[in-house]
Amino acid sequence: MDDMLKEFVVEALDLANNVEEHLLSLERNPEDLNTLNAVFRSFHTIKGGAGFMNLAAMVSACHLTENLFDALRTGKALVTPLAIEAALQASGFVGNQLKALADGASPESLPAMPFALEQILVDAIDGKAEVPVSAPSLMTATSEMAAPAQETAAPAASVLTSGEIDWIALYRAVVPATAFDDVQAQQESAAVPPSVAAEFMQTGGEATAKADTGKGTAIEESIRIDAAKLDALLEIAGESVQAANQAYVLLEKLMQFKFEGQAAALMSALAETLGRASRYSGELQRASLSTRMQPVGKLFQKFPRLVRELAKDLGKDVELVIAGAETEVDRVVVDSLYDPLVHMLRNALDHGIEDGVTRAAKGKPAKAVISLNAWQEASSVMIELTDDGRGMDADELRRKAIGKGLIGESAAPSAEEAYQLIFLPGFSTKDVASSVSGRGVGMDVVKTAVEKHRGAIRIDSVLGTGTRFTIRLPIELSIVPTMLVRTSGAALGMPLSLVQRVVELPEELMGVGGSPVFRDQGVPLPVRSLGGVLGYEPSTDRVGVVISAPQPYILAVDSVEGTADLVIKPMTAMSVPGIAGTARSAEGELVLIVGLSFLLDGCRIIEAPRLAA
Repeated sequence: MDDMLKEFVVEALDLANNVEEHLLSLERNPEDLNTLNAVFRSFHTIKGGAGFMNLAAMVSACHLTENLFDALRTGKALVTPLAIEAALQASGFVGNQLKALADGASPESLPAMPFALEQILVDAIDGKAEVPVSAPSLMTATSEMAAPAQETAAPAASVLTSGEIDWIALYRAVVPATAFDDVQAQQESAAVPPSVAAEFMQTGGEATAKADTGKGTAIEESIRIDAAKLDALLEIAGESVQAANQAYVLLEKLMQFKFEGQAAALMSALAETLGRASRYSGELQRASLSTRMQPVGKLFQKFPRLVRELAKDLGKDVELVIAGAETEVDRVVVDSLYDPLVHMLRNALDHGIEDGVTRAAKGKPAKAVISLNAWQEASSVMIELTDDGRGMDADELRRKAIGKGLIGESAAPSAEEAYQLIFLPGFSTKDVASSVSGRGVGMDVVKTAVEKHRGAIRIDSVLGTGTRFTIRLPIELSIVPTMLVRTSGAALGMPLSLVQRVVELPEELMGVGGSPVFRDQGVPLPVRSLGGVLGYEPSTDRVGVVISAPQPYILAVDSVEGTADLVIKPMTAMSVPGIAGTARSAEGELVLIVGLSFLLDGCRIIEAPRLAA
């Protein structure tokens, strides 16, 4: 893909994603003229770039959709269910073509616009209100658009004439009609210089949108950088901070010796220089981190349409409420959360939300609500998915798991442990698989993806009321505020976000049910030896770290050696239960990092379940 096409695809994909969000908002507020204008401008801008790139099918789809929204915003047509459905299908078709280009497809290999899409757009422009029964659903239309179409494409904007670019047609495709109505005669005879189209590609359509809104010219103060380059920059920034910290520790040890005269002056200058280097490396690290941060709203905006279509397929009335979209998190986390959240939303719609008759019988509102919320908590980002459906029956989950041979008769005694059974591979509460769920895959993918990024997931449910999934993830993946401890001679680190306080443990602990317990602030908490659960040699643990978990407990260690922001390196060559990665301390010592989910689960190493033969 050449640079000009690549730039167009990136800019157009952003516009296409925003179009879906605007369309779903317009479905709720049909009189919103600002949204109508925004959708019109987006399709107009994409059409201009697609015309320059000779993407005939995309130009045809955008041209018809632009005509539709021109009629809607001028009052010649009304916002009807058919108009929304037609625009969504056009948006899906354009998005599929852009994604195919982004994946390396050549423009010549793209399919033509399906006749069904052309027909539904024409019907919407003609003012028809209801979606025909024979109209393809969004899922069907999407799959149809993904395959090579046999239908003849709708007439595209005339961008080529005898092998040469028709600059007049291109200019009309790029510039709003209102910009040249009063000088139409002059433009019919004037040639449009190539710089006009080139300027469009360089500005990503900004000039078109601004001309339509009447706003002045503004300078674009952002550039696009390859993600791999940012990752390399962050790696270098982290290593520079680590080197500066180690140099400062060495200097402190060196300062213990007595220096006089010129040597003392040189040591003072060295200390000042190292302090400045440490400060600048820290600022470099923070600046590098900020380049990888993205609002989760870029991820959340993909879900309203998914919920709308799936709810329609299931015959349920569901509203998705989103909050905290401005919460920022590492780009890698945003990219990796899409599939887990899709599985969770599908699970909530199919398993959690009841049908209308059942909800009415229970006295619930006919419209179910699924809430997707995000917020920052200390050095973690919290993502919460809540539904007001039927909730989970812990006893039923336990019976299903035992019946499938996934657990033994005495396993998962508590409700919290029973809820975790849905993450087992092969587990499903449905006896017959459907197109949505029932195959025993999906929720295990959720937990695997969350734990891959040192996260944890918790389930709270009330039978007959609803279910809440809470995901906790580090805001930044590679640098983590850590408490350094030592046990059995080994240097270990644990996420500082889970540490409540440090207490001194007595030589003899009281026992409850054969397990050691320490009363902290009047509350008896179980005590577990960190070295013991990780398989180290027994040692004398006299320091306790109170862990903020769903069921709080105390982790016993030999000593606490302070806190530090460590550059975490994942363990790729081997997997050690309870250990999420490694780091280097300021003294250069290797530190093993205890996993977040391991700590939240109470430092219990659970063997993977085995399927019945």
